[in-house]
Amino acid sequence: MAVRVLGHLQAPASLKALVAVLLIGGFSPLLLAQGTFVNKDPETGETICDYDINADCRLLLQNRNKVERSPKESGPIDLTGYWMSVITEDWRWRVLTPPKGDVASLPLNVEGMRAANEWDPNDVGSCKPFGAAGLMRNPTRVRFQWEDENTLIAETDHGVQTRRFQFGATPPGPEHPHSLQGFSVASWGASGLKVETSHLSAGYLRKNGVPYSEGAKLTEYYNVYTAFDETWLTITTIVEDPKYLTRTFNTSLDFKKLEDDSDWNPTPCQAVAIVGSE
Repeated sequence: MAVRVLGHLQAPASLKALVAVLLIGGFSPLLLAQGTFVNKDPETGETICDYDINADCRLLLQNRNKVERSPKESGPIDLTGYWMSVITEDWRWRVLTPPKGDVASLPLNVEGMRAANEWDPNDVGSCKPFGAAGLMRNPTRVRFQWEDENTLIAETDHGVQTRRFQFGATPPGPEHPHSLQGFSVASWGASGLKVETSHLSAGYLRKNGVPYSEGAKLTEYYNVYTAFDETWLTITTIVEDPKYLTRTFNTSLDFKKLEDDSDWNPTPCQAVAIVGSE
Protein backbone atom coordinates (compact mmCIF):
# COMPACT_ATOMS: atom_id res chain seq x y z
CA MET A 1 0.00 0.00 0.00
CA ALA A 2 1.13 3.56 -0.57
CA VAL A 3 1.54 5.87 2.42
CA ARG A 4 1.84 9.61 2.04
CA VAL A 5 4.70 11.19 4.01
CA LEU A 6 6.41 14.54 3.74
CA GLY A 7 10.13 14.72 3.06
CA HIS A 8 12.65 12.65 1.14
CA LEU A 9 13.61 9.10 1.98
CA GLN A 10 17.02 7.47 1.75
CA ALA A 11 16.77 4.48 -0.57
CA PRO A 12 18.87 1.33 -0.66
CA ALA A 13 20.28 0.08 -3.96
CA SER A 14 17.39 -2.34 -4.44
CA LEU A 15 14.93 0.54 -4.43
CA LYS A 16 17.02 2.46 -6.94
CA ALA A 17 16.71 -0.53 -9.26
CA LEU A 18 12.98 -0.59 -8.64
CA VAL A 19 12.77 3.07 -9.61
CA ALA A 20 14.37 2.33 -12.97
CA VAL A 21 11.91 -0.51 -13.65
CA LEU A 22 8.94 1.65 -12.73
CA LEU A 23 10.16 4.49 -14.90
CA ILE A 24 10.42 2.16 -17.88
CA GLY A 25 6.98 0.77 -17.11
CA GLY A 26 5.39 4.21 -17.15
CA PHE A 27 4.66 4.47 -13.39
CA SER A 28 3.65 7.88 -12.02
CA PRO A 29 6.53 10.39 -11.89
CA LEU A 30 9.34 9.07 -9.70
CA LEU A 31 12.20 11.29 -8.68
CA LEU A 32 15.56 9.88 -7.78
CA ALA A 33 18.02 12.50 -6.56
CA GLN A 34 20.85 12.34 -4.07
CA GLY A 35 19.98 8.76 -3.15
CA THR A 36 16.32 9.49 -2.39
CA PHE A 37 13.29 7.47 -3.44
CA VAL A 38 10.28 9.74 -3.83
CA ASN A 39 6.99 9.63 -5.65
CA LYS A 40 5.37 13.05 -5.91
CA ASP A 41 1.60 13.35 -5.94
CA PRO A 42 0.93 15.64 -8.94
CA GLU A 43 -2.09 17.24 -7.25
CA THR A 44 -0.88 17.82 -3.68
CA GLY A 45 2.89 17.78 -4.12
CA GLU A 46 3.16 15.32 -1.23
CA THR A 47 5.74 12.57 -1.20
CA ILE A 48 4.54 8.99 -1.36
CA CYS A 49 6.55 5.95 -0.39
CA ASP A 50 5.74 2.25 -0.27
CA TYR A 51 5.11 1.32 3.36
CA ASP A 52 5.43 -2.42 2.71
CA ILE A 53 8.89 -2.46 1.16
CA ASN A 54 10.62 0.63 2.52
CA ALA A 55 11.84 0.49 6.13
CA ASP A 56 12.83 4.16 5.97
CA CYS A 57 9.28 5.02 5.05
CA ARG A 58 7.96 3.15 8.08
CA LEU A 59 10.41 4.93 10.38
CA LEU A 60 9.56 8.33 8.95
CA LEU A 61 5.86 7.65 9.31
CA GLN A 62 6.33 6.62 12.95
CA ASN A 63 8.30 9.78 13.68
CA ARG A 64 5.61 11.90 12.02
CA ASN A 65 3.00 10.42 14.32
CA LYS A 66 4.99 11.32 17.44
CA VAL A 67 3.60 14.38 19.18
CA GLU A 68 6.18 16.87 20.42
CA ARG A 69 5.84 17.01 24.21
CA SER A 70 7.33 19.35 26.78
CA PRO A 71 9.84 18.14 29.41
CA LYS A 72 7.04 18.25 31.97
CA GLU A 73 5.00 15.79 29.91
CA SER A 74 7.75 13.57 28.53
CA GLY A 75 9.77 12.50 31.57
CA PRO A 76 10.39 8.76 32.14
CA ILE A 77 9.90 9.28 35.90
CA ASP A 78 7.61 11.42 38.05
CA LEU A 79 9.43 13.34 40.77
CA THR A 80 6.56 15.58 41.83
CA GLY A 81 5.48 15.36 45.45
CA TYR A 82 7.20 15.08 48.83
CA TRP A 83 10.24 12.95 49.65
CA MET A 84 12.13 12.27 52.89
CA SER A 85 15.82 11.47 53.11
CA VAL A 86 16.56 8.02 54.52
CA ILE A 87 20.04 8.04 56.05
CA THR A 88 21.53 4.61 56.65
CA GLU A 89 25.17 5.53 56.20
CA ASP A 90 27.49 8.41 57.15
CA TRP A 91 25.15 9.26 60.04
CA ARG A 92 27.83 11.04 62.06
CA TRP A 93 28.61 13.33 59.13
CA ARG A 94 25.15 13.90 57.68
CA VAL A 95 22.84 14.11 60.71
CA LEU A 96 25.31 15.44 63.28
CA THR A 97 27.89 18.16 62.83
CA PRO A 98 31.30 16.51 63.27
CA PRO A 99 34.15 18.29 65.06
CA LYS A 100 36.61 20.43 63.15
CA GLY A 101 39.18 18.38 61.30
CA ASP A 102 37.01 15.30 60.81
CA VAL A 103 37.52 14.90 57.06
CA ALA A 104 37.51 11.09 56.88
CA SER A 105 36.49 9.59 53.51
CA LEU A 106 36.82 12.92 51.68
CA PRO A 107 39.38 13.27 48.84
CA LEU A 108 40.80 16.60 49.98
CA ASN A 109 44.07 18.00 48.68
CA VAL A 110 46.44 20.12 50.75
CA GLU A 111 44.47 23.31 50.10
CA GLY A 112 41.22 21.58 51.02
CA MET A 113 42.70 20.32 54.29
CA ARG A 114 43.94 23.80 55.13
CA ALA A 115 40.53 25.36 54.49
CA ALA A 116 38.73 22.68 56.53
CA ASN A 117 41.04 23.27 59.49
CA GLU A 118 40.26 26.99 59.42
CA TRP A 119 36.55 26.45 60.04
CA ASP A 120 35.18 28.29 63.09
CA PRO A 121 32.62 26.17 65.02
CA ASN A 122 31.21 29.34 66.55
CA ASP A 123 30.29 30.80 63.18
CA VAL A 124 26.51 31.04 63.33
CA GLY A 125 23.84 31.54 60.70
CA SER A 126 25.86 30.16 57.83
CA CYS A 127 23.93 28.54 55.00
CA LYS A 128 27.06 27.16 53.38
CA PRO A 129 26.15 23.52 54.26
CA PHE A 130 23.00 24.05 52.17
CA GLY A 131 24.61 24.88 48.84
CA ALA A 132 23.71 22.60 45.93
CA ALA A 133 26.80 20.39 46.24
CA GLY A 134 25.95 19.45 49.84
CA LEU A 135 22.24 20.20 50.16
CA MET A 136 20.77 16.77 49.46
CA ARG A 137 23.11 15.10 51.97
CA ASN A 138 21.35 16.91 54.79
CA PRO A 139 18.52 15.21 56.72
CA THR A 140 15.73 16.92 54.83
CA ARG A 141 12.46 16.62 53.03
CA VAL A 142 12.28 17.64 49.39
CA ARG A 143 9.29 18.90 47.45
CA PHE A 144 9.39 18.66 43.65
CA GLN A 145 6.95 20.63 41.52
CA TRP A 146 6.87 22.14 38.04
CA GLU A 147 7.23 25.91 37.79
CA ASP A 148 6.44 25.78 34.06
CA GLU A 149 6.70 23.31 31.18
CA ASN A 150 10.52 23.48 31.19
CA THR A 151 11.46 24.14 34.83
CA LEU A 152 11.34 21.63 37.68
CA ILE A 153 11.71 23.06 41.19
CA ALA A 154 13.25 21.19 44.15
CA GLU A 155 12.63 22.76 47.56
CA THR A 156 13.98 21.58 50.92
CA ASP A 157 12.41 22.20 54.30
CA HIS A 158 15.74 21.86 56.14
CA GLY A 159 17.66 25.02 55.29
CA VAL A 160 14.72 26.31 53.19
CA GLN A 161 16.46 26.21 49.81
CA THR A 162 15.08 26.24 46.26
CA ARG A 163 16.76 24.75 43.21
CA ARG A 164 15.58 25.21 39.63
CA PHE A 165 16.27 22.49 37.06
CA GLN A 166 15.99 24.09 33.63
CA PHE A 167 15.41 21.81 30.64
CA GLY A 168 16.83 22.92 27.31
CA ALA A 169 18.84 25.71 28.90
CA THR A 170 22.39 26.61 27.92
CA PRO A 171 24.94 27.10 30.71
CA PRO A 172 25.66 30.83 31.02
CA GLY A 173 29.06 32.39 30.53
CA PRO A 174 31.60 33.18 33.25
CA GLU A 175 30.11 36.63 33.79
CA HIS A 176 26.90 35.09 35.15
CA PRO A 177 26.59 35.59 38.93
CA HIS A 178 27.30 32.68 41.26
CA SER A 179 24.83 31.63 43.95
CA LEU A 180 24.35 29.01 46.63
CA GLN A 181 22.24 26.83 44.29
CA GLY A 182 24.02 27.80 41.08
CA PHE A 183 22.65 27.34 37.57
CA SER A 184 21.23 23.88 36.82
CA VAL A 185 20.66 22.42 33.35
CA ALA A 186 18.39 19.36 33.29
CA SER A 187 17.82 16.64 30.71
CA TRP A 188 15.81 13.43 30.61
CA GLY A 189 17.62 10.16 30.03
CA ALA A 190 16.15 6.80 29.11
CA SER A 191 15.11 6.05 32.70
CA GLY A 192 15.85 9.10 34.82
CA LEU A 193 16.93 12.70 35.20
CA LYS A 194 20.37 14.23 34.78
CA VAL A 195 21.18 17.63 36.32
CA GLU A 196 24.41 19.56 35.74
CA THR A 197 25.04 22.54 38.02
CA SER A 198 27.65 25.28 37.66
CA HIS A 199 28.08 28.89 38.85
CA LEU A 200 28.04 27.90 42.50
CA SER A 201 29.15 30.14 45.31
CA ALA A 202 31.53 28.58 47.83
CA GLY A 203 29.93 26.12 50.24
CA TYR A 204 30.49 23.08 52.43
CA LEU A 205 30.50 19.40 51.49
CA ARG A 206 30.22 18.63 55.18
CA LYS A 207 28.77 20.72 58.01
CA ASN A 208 32.13 21.11 59.73
CA GLY A 209 33.53 23.40 57.07
CA VAL A 210 34.86 20.92 54.49
CA PRO A 211 34.83 23.25 51.48
CA TYR A 212 33.99 23.34 47.83
CA SER A 213 34.90 26.37 45.74
CA GLU A 214 33.13 28.64 43.27
CA GLY A 215 34.70 26.60 40.49
CA ALA A 216 33.04 23.36 41.59
CA LYS A 217 30.75 21.47 39.20
CA LEU A 218 27.95 19.18 40.35
CA THR A 219 26.44 16.36 38.28
CA GLU A 220 23.43 14.42 39.57
CA TYR A 221 21.43 11.42 38.37
CA TYR A 222 17.87 10.94 39.69
CA ASN A 223 16.23 7.51 39.49
CA VAL A 224 12.85 6.41 40.86
CA TYR A 225 11.92 2.80 41.65
CA THR A 226 9.58 0.70 43.79
CA ALA A 227 10.73 -1.49 46.69
CA PHE A 228 8.78 -3.02 49.57
CA ASP A 229 5.59 -1.48 48.18
CA GLU A 230 7.08 1.99 48.53
CA THR A 231 8.38 4.51 46.01
CA TRP A 232 12.05 5.43 46.35
CA LEU A 233 14.36 7.99 44.81
CA THR A 234 18.12 7.52 44.54
CA ILE A 235 20.30 10.51 43.70
CA THR A 236 23.85 9.82 42.57
CA THR A 237 26.02 12.92 42.98
CA ILE A 238 29.43 13.72 41.50
CA VAL A 239 31.29 16.82 42.69
CA GLU A 240 34.31 18.07 40.72
CA ASP A 241 36.50 20.72 42.34
CA PRO A 242 40.19 20.81 41.38
CA LYS A 243 40.82 23.60 43.89
CA TYR A 244 40.05 21.46 46.95
CA LEU A 245 39.68 17.84 45.79
CA THR A 246 42.19 15.32 44.46
CA ARG A 247 39.42 13.53 42.52
CA THR A 248 35.64 13.60 42.19
CA PHE A 249 33.59 13.16 45.34
CA ASN A 250 30.88 10.59 44.57
CA THR A 251 27.90 9.81 46.79
CA SER A 252 24.54 8.02 46.60
CA LEU A 253 21.52 9.34 48.50
CA ASP A 254 18.15 7.67 49.15
CA PHE A 255 14.73 9.27 49.61
CA LYS A 256 11.33 7.72 50.30
CA LYS A 257 8.17 9.24 48.86
CA LEU A 258 5.69 10.65 51.37
CA GLU A 259 1.92 10.49 51.00
CA ASP A 260 1.36 14.16 51.77
CA ASP A 261 2.90 17.32 53.22
CA SER A 262 1.95 16.65 56.86
CA ASP A 263 5.62 16.33 57.89
CA TRP A 264 6.80 19.35 55.92
CA ASN A 265 8.63 21.59 58.39
CA PRO A 266 10.50 24.57 56.88
CA THR A 267 13.51 25.42 59.04
CA PRO A 268 15.80 28.20 57.75
CA CYS A 269 19.58 27.94 57.92
CA GLN A 270 20.80 28.23 61.49
CA ALA A 271 23.64 27.17 63.78
CA VAL A 272 23.66 23.52 64.92
CA ALA A 273 25.23 21.83 67.92
CA ILE A 274 28.86 20.77 67.53
CA VAL A 275 29.68 17.21 68.54
CA GLY A 276 32.18 17.26 71.41
CA SER A 277 31.99 21.01 71.97
CA GLU A 278 30.95 22.72 75.19
